[in-house]
Amino acid sequence: MALTGRLGLLALLAAPVPLLAPSWWALLAVWGALLLGVAADLALAGNVRGLRFHRSGATSVRLGETARVTLVVENLGRRRLKARLRDVWPPSAGATPRTVKVDVPAGERRRVEMALTPTRRGDRRAVTVVVRSVGPLGLAARQLSRPAPWTVRALPAFPSRRHLPAKLARLRELTGAHVALIRGQGTEFDSLREYVDGDDVRSIDWRATARRGDVVVRTWRPERDRRIYLVLDTGRTSAGRVGDIPRLDCSMDAALLLGALASRAGDRVDLLAYDRRVRTRVEGASRTDLLPAMVHAMAPLEPELLECDAAGMVSTLMARVRQRCLVVLLTELNAAAIEEGLLPLLPQLTARHLVMIAAVSDPRITEMAAGRGDLAAVYDASAAERARADRRRLTAELRAHGVEVVDAPPKEIAPALADAYLALKAAGRL
Repeated sequence: MALTGRLGLLALLAAPVPLLAPSWWALLAVWGALLLGVAADLALAGNVRGLRFHRSGATSVRLGETARVTLVVENLGRRRLKARLRDVWPPSAGATPRTVKVDVPAGERRRVEMALTPTRRGDRRAVTVVVRSVGPLGLAARQLSRPAPWTVRALPAFPSRRHLPAKLARLRELTGAHVALIRGQGTEFDSLREYVDGDDVRSIDWRATARRGDVVVRTWRPERDRRIYLVLDTGRTSAGRVGDIPRLDCSMDAALLLGALASRAGDRVDLLAYDRRVRTRVEGASRTDLLPAMVHAMAPLEPELLECDAAGMVSTLMARVRQRCLVVLLTELNAAAIEEGLLPLLPQLTARHLVMIAAVSDPRITEMAAGRGDLAAVYDASAAERARADRRRLTAELRAHGVEVVDAPPKEIAPALADAYLALKAAGRL
């Protein structure tokens, strides 16, 4: 019946005026009937003002994964409500489905499940809930927009966690918890045992040898309870994209892998994000709380389109870290930024701390350097070689100041930084 009435009204509106009636009274009657139909349709549409919304579900999700958020629609009115509902989120929240049909009897509730797959880090907040109840003739509708607050935090993806088991196995070898104990390495005394072929003669304990009447050597293990201070540069250079990934996200991934590894090694790990001021920091977190604290602190960080204040960063570090530690600066090997900002300040930093710089290189530069197809490719190759030469020169200059440098592509920067940390442990430099 609703479809028949709707078609009849549309036919009346579409017909030429002379065919409707010979007088203006007939035309007015048609328009009056149409208005009455709209009013009746509006009256028969469900009352949306009696709705109440409640939320529950996930409050955080790792980037690339899916979270579930439940919206409960409660009908406090006296009539059944049939409507279409849209739960509005920012596009980067990746909310689905876009719209759903709801049928809520008076005094009852219905649940609407939303799936969120964020495409960017940070807090994703629900904007509003829009409900539209259309009358049986389809001529009029009641619509309500009402906020239903909820926030889902998109955490860093941490794709390098797949490397953690291999790095932990290497760590167990260094600390002697594995059968393949590496003899003579480390700086903290572990135990005595009999000499075997291949042992370093410098590790022989002559007093114990004299007491036992047999050659005895000392075994060592890397020191524990060292301090690692991770510094994220959130200045303009971190905004650059390497492939499809911002440099800042690559640095976060490397920091998470190193933090997980160092905390398992018994070292204390702190985090600082800095450009012109402190953006976030994590200090004093326990081994079990470190990774959750780091990912939640990193999640809302966005690069600032301004030059990092190297002097402010160094003074902040010197003020907060009194004892010797490993300072890992995750930044870009930008010659202008480092030579004018960080390089003059390195002597006072390296005098107190062991400094390591980790930078993400662009594999596209390597591809361009190999191009020889045409004249444009040759020019690109020349520019790429110039960039690589500048990077090698800057790396050599940093190492001359006693700074360890890790320079690797996005997929390799996290394991390369972890390997550099383990090498320092094995050499007893940490």
